[in-house]
Amino acid sequence: MNYFEIKNVTKRFGGLAAVSNLSFQVEQGEIFGIIGPNGSGKTTVFNLISRFFPLTSGEIYYKGKRIDLIPAHKICEMGIGRTFQVVKPLRRMSVIDNIMAGAFLRTSSIRKARHKAEEIIDFCGLDKYTHREAKGLPIPLRKRLEIARSLATEPSLILLDETCAGLNPKESEEAIALIHRIRKTGITIIIVEHIMKVMMGISDRILAINFGSEIALGKPKEIANHPEVIKAYLGDAYA
Repeated sequence: MNYFEIKNVTKRFGGLAAVSNLSFQVEQGEIFGIIGPNGSGKTTVFNLISRFFPLTSGEIYYKGKRIDLIPAHKICEMGIGRTFQVVKPLRRMSVIDNIMAGAFLRTSSIRKARHKAEEIIDFCGLDKYTHREAKGLPIPLRKRLEIARSLATEPSLILLDETCAGLNPKESEEAIALIHRIRKTGITIIIVEHIMKVMMGISDRILAINFGSEIALGKPKEIANHPEVIKAYLGDAYA
Protein backbone atom coordinates (compact mmCIF):
# COMPACT_ATOMS: atom_id res chain seq x y z
CA MET A 1 0.00 0.00 0.00
CA ASN A 2 1.34 3.42 -0.96
CA TYR A 3 1.20 6.13 1.69
CA PHE A 4 -0.14 8.65 -0.82
CA GLU A 5 -1.00 8.09 -4.47
CA ILE A 6 -2.47 10.00 -7.39
CA LYS A 7 -3.69 7.74 -10.20
CA ASN A 8 -4.37 9.00 -13.73
CA VAL A 9 -5.74 12.33 -12.51
CA THR A 10 -7.16 14.80 -15.02
CA LYS A 11 -8.72 18.21 -14.40
CA ARG A 12 -10.37 20.15 -17.19
CA PHE A 13 -11.69 23.70 -17.08
CA GLY A 14 -13.91 23.75 -20.15
CA GLY A 15 -11.63 22.73 -23.02
CA LEU A 16 -8.42 23.36 -21.07
CA ALA A 17 -6.69 20.40 -19.39
CA ALA A 18 -4.90 21.96 -16.39
CA VAL A 19 -3.81 18.48 -15.24
CA SER A 20 -3.68 15.57 -17.68
CA ASN A 21 -3.45 11.87 -16.75
CA LEU A 22 -1.01 12.55 -13.91
CA SER A 23 0.16 9.75 -11.59
CA PHE A 24 2.68 9.66 -8.75
CA GLN A 25 3.26 8.12 -5.31
CA VAL A 26 4.72 9.66 -2.14
CA GLU A 27 6.40 7.63 0.59
CA GLN A 28 5.78 8.23 4.28
CA GLY A 29 8.31 10.66 5.76
CA GLU A 30 9.43 11.91 2.35
CA ILE A 31 9.83 15.48 1.10
CA PHE A 32 8.38 15.23 -2.39
CA GLY A 33 8.83 18.26 -4.64
CA ILE A 34 6.71 19.32 -7.60
CA ILE A 35 8.23 21.80 -10.06
CA GLY A 36 7.24 23.29 -13.38
CA PRO A 37 6.98 26.59 -15.26
CA ASN A 38 4.23 29.10 -14.48
CA GLY A 39 0.85 27.66 -15.43
CA SER A 40 2.08 24.07 -15.48
CA GLY A 41 -0.60 22.86 -13.06
CA LYS A 42 1.29 22.64 -9.75
CA THR A 43 -1.18 24.51 -7.56
CA THR A 44 -4.07 22.82 -9.36
CA VAL A 45 -2.66 19.48 -8.17
CA PHE A 46 -2.83 20.77 -4.58
CA ASN A 47 -6.37 22.02 -5.14
CA LEU A 48 -7.37 18.57 -6.36
CA ILE A 49 -5.75 16.77 -3.42
CA SER A 50 -7.49 19.04 -0.89
CA ARG A 51 -10.80 18.84 -2.83
CA PHE A 52 -10.77 22.59 -3.48
CA PHE A 53 -11.58 21.43 -7.04
CA PRO A 54 -13.28 18.15 -7.98
CA LEU A 55 -11.48 15.81 -10.36
CA THR A 56 -12.58 15.40 -13.96
CA SER A 57 -11.25 11.83 -13.82
CA GLY A 58 -8.79 9.71 -11.89
CA GLU A 59 -8.38 8.71 -8.25
CA ILE A 60 -6.48 9.92 -5.17
CA TYR A 61 -5.55 7.65 -2.25
CA TYR A 62 -4.22 8.44 1.22
CA LYS A 63 -3.18 5.61 3.54
CA GLY A 64 -5.03 3.21 1.29
CA LYS A 65 -8.31 5.14 1.36
CA ARG A 66 -9.76 6.93 -1.64
CA ILE A 67 -10.20 10.62 -0.79
CA ASP A 68 -11.19 12.36 -4.02
CA LEU A 69 -14.91 11.83 -3.39
CA ILE A 70 -15.10 13.18 0.17
CA PRO A 71 -15.53 16.82 1.34
CA ALA A 72 -12.52 19.06 1.93
CA HIS A 73 -13.04 19.28 5.70
CA LYS A 74 -13.06 15.48 5.96
CA ILE A 75 -9.75 15.33 4.09
CA CYS A 76 -8.31 17.75 6.64
CA GLU A 77 -9.72 15.61 9.47
CA MET A 78 -7.97 12.58 7.95
CA GLY A 79 -4.63 14.37 8.38
CA ILE A 80 -3.90 16.31 5.19
CA GLY A 81 -3.06 19.97 5.79
CA ARG A 82 -2.09 22.62 3.27
CA THR A 83 -0.91 26.17 2.82
CA PHE A 84 -1.93 28.54 0.05
CA GLN A 85 0.24 30.41 -2.42
CA VAL A 86 -1.60 33.64 -1.61
CA VAL A 87 -1.69 33.77 2.18
CA LYS A 88 -4.96 34.97 3.70
CA PRO A 89 -4.81 34.97 7.50
CA LEU A 90 -7.72 36.12 9.62
CA ARG A 91 -6.48 39.69 9.39
CA ARG A 92 -8.09 41.25 12.47
CA MET A 93 -7.23 38.33 14.72
CA SER A 94 -3.96 37.85 16.57
CA VAL A 95 -1.35 35.29 15.59
CA ILE A 96 -2.35 32.99 18.44
CA ASP A 97 -6.05 33.26 17.61
CA ASN A 98 -5.34 32.42 13.97
CA ILE A 99 -3.54 29.26 15.05
CA MET A 100 -6.18 28.37 17.61
CA ALA A 101 -8.75 28.42 14.80
CA GLY A 102 -6.90 25.50 13.23
CA ALA A 103 -6.49 23.70 16.56
CA PHE A 104 -10.26 23.61 17.06
CA LEU A 105 -10.37 20.87 14.40
CA ARG A 106 -9.11 18.44 17.09
CA THR A 107 -10.61 19.88 20.27
CA SER A 108 -13.53 21.97 21.50
CA SER A 109 -11.56 23.10 24.56
CA ILE A 110 -10.30 26.67 24.46
CA ARG A 111 -7.59 25.77 26.98
CA LYS A 112 -6.30 22.85 24.88
CA ALA A 113 -6.49 24.87 21.65
CA ARG A 114 -4.51 27.70 23.23
CA HIS A 115 -1.89 25.27 24.54
CA LYS A 116 -1.53 23.69 21.10
CA ALA A 117 -1.24 27.15 19.52
CA GLU A 118 1.47 28.17 22.00
CA GLU A 119 3.48 25.03 21.17
CA ILE A 120 3.24 25.75 17.46
CA ILE A 121 4.16 29.41 17.94
CA ASP A 122 7.39 28.30 19.64
CA PHE A 123 8.03 25.65 16.98
CA CYS A 124 7.60 28.15 14.14
CA GLY A 125 9.55 30.96 15.78
CA LEU A 126 6.57 33.29 16.10
CA ASP A 127 6.84 33.88 19.85
CA LYS A 128 7.64 37.59 19.42
CA TYR A 129 4.39 38.07 17.52
CA THR A 130 1.93 36.00 19.59
CA HIS A 131 -0.53 38.84 20.17
CA ARG A 132 0.18 40.85 17.01
CA GLU A 133 -2.72 41.26 14.58
CA ALA A 134 -2.13 39.16 11.47
CA LYS A 135 -2.74 42.11 9.17
CA GLY A 136 0.33 43.86 10.62
CA LEU A 137 2.75 41.05 9.76
CA PRO A 138 5.16 41.32 6.82
CA ILE A 139 4.94 38.65 4.09
CA PRO A 140 7.66 36.34 5.50
CA LEU A 141 5.85 36.13 8.85
CA ARG A 142 2.46 35.71 7.18
CA LYS A 143 3.88 32.75 5.30
CA ARG A 144 5.17 31.29 8.57
CA LEU A 145 1.76 31.87 10.14
CA GLU A 146 0.17 30.06 7.19
CA ILE A 147 2.30 27.01 7.98
CA ALA A 148 1.52 27.33 11.70
CA ARG A 149 -2.23 27.38 11.04
CA SER A 150 -1.92 24.21 9.01
CA LEU A 151 0.22 22.50 11.66
CA ALA A 152 -2.48 23.28 14.24
CA THR A 153 -4.78 20.80 12.47
CA GLU A 154 -2.23 18.08 13.35
CA PRO A 155 -1.56 16.82 9.82
CA SER A 156 0.50 13.74 8.99
CA LEU A 157 0.81 15.01 5.39
CA ILE A 158 1.23 18.70 4.59
CA LEU A 159 1.09 20.44 1.21
CA LEU A 160 3.34 23.53 1.08
CA ASP A 161 2.56 25.90 -1.79
CA GLU A 162 5.44 28.30 -2.58
CA THR A 163 6.55 28.80 1.00
CA CYS A 164 9.72 30.63 -0.10
CA ALA A 165 8.22 32.80 -2.85
CA GLY A 166 9.02 36.48 -2.35
CA LEU A 167 11.53 35.87 0.44
CA ASN A 168 15.10 37.15 0.52
CA PRO A 169 17.98 34.63 0.93
CA LYS A 170 18.04 34.85 4.75
CA GLU A 171 14.27 34.48 4.99
CA SER A 172 14.42 31.52 2.60
CA GLU A 173 17.04 29.84 4.80
CA GLU A 174 14.76 30.26 7.81
CA ALA A 175 11.83 28.80 5.85
CA ILE A 176 13.94 25.82 4.77
CA ALA A 177 15.02 25.24 8.38
CA LEU A 178 11.35 25.21 9.42
CA ILE A 179 10.53 22.68 6.69
CA HIS A 180 13.32 20.42 7.95
CA ARG A 181 11.97 20.72 11.51
CA ILE A 182 8.51 19.74 10.28
CA ARG A 183 9.93 16.70 8.53
CA LYS A 184 11.77 15.63 11.71
CA THR A 185 8.42 15.46 13.55
CA GLY A 186 7.39 12.68 11.16
CA ILE A 187 5.16 14.74 8.88
CA THR A 188 5.32 13.86 5.19
CA ILE A 189 5.70 16.89 2.91
CA ILE A 190 4.69 17.63 -0.66
CA ILE A 191 6.09 20.99 -1.70
CA VAL A 192 5.56 23.22 -4.72
CA GLU A 193 8.20 25.88 -5.23
CA HIS A 194 9.66 27.98 -8.07
CA ILE A 195 13.06 28.51 -6.46
CA MET A 196 15.11 25.64 -7.85
CA LYS A 197 17.91 26.02 -5.29
CA VAL A 198 15.38 25.41 -2.54
CA MET A 199 13.80 22.40 -4.25
CA MET A 200 17.11 20.77 -5.10
CA GLY A 201 18.35 21.22 -1.56
CA ILE A 202 15.41 19.81 0.42
CA SER A 203 13.57 17.31 -1.79
CA ASP A 204 14.12 13.56 -1.67
CA ARG A 205 12.47 13.21 -5.07
CA ILE A 206 11.11 15.72 -7.55
CA LEU A 207 8.29 15.51 -10.07
CA ALA A 208 8.61 17.94 -12.98
CA ILE A 209 5.41 18.75 -14.85
CA ASN A 210 4.48 20.91 -17.81
CA PHE A 211 1.03 21.51 -19.26
CA GLY A 212 -0.31 19.35 -16.43
CA SER A 213 1.64 16.23 -17.40
CA GLU A 214 4.78 14.53 -16.09
CA ILE A 215 7.99 15.27 -17.92
CA ALA A 216 10.42 13.76 -15.39
CA LEU A 217 10.48 12.09 -11.96
CA GLY A 218 13.58 11.28 -9.93
CA LYS A 219 16.28 12.43 -7.55
CA PRO A 220 17.13 16.16 -7.58
CA LYS A 221 20.36 15.72 -9.57
CA GLU A 222 18.56 13.64 -12.18
CA ILE A 223 15.87 16.28 -12.57
CA ALA A 224 18.37 19.16 -12.75
CA ASN A 225 20.12 17.50 -15.70
CA HIS A 226 17.05 16.14 -17.46
CA PRO A 227 16.80 17.57 -21.02
CA GLU A 228 13.00 17.88 -20.95
CA VAL A 229 13.14 19.85 -17.69
CA ILE A 230 15.81 22.16 -19.09
CA LYS A 231 13.73 22.60 -22.23
CA ALA A 232 10.59 23.44 -20.24
CA TYR A 233 12.39 26.11 -18.20
CA LEU A 234 14.94 27.53 -20.63
CA GLY A 235 13.82 26.52 -24.13
CA ASP A 236 15.09 24.21 -26.88
CA ALA A 237 18.42 26.04 -27.24
CA TYR A 238 19.52 24.93 -23.74
CA ALA A 239 18.20 21.35 -23.77
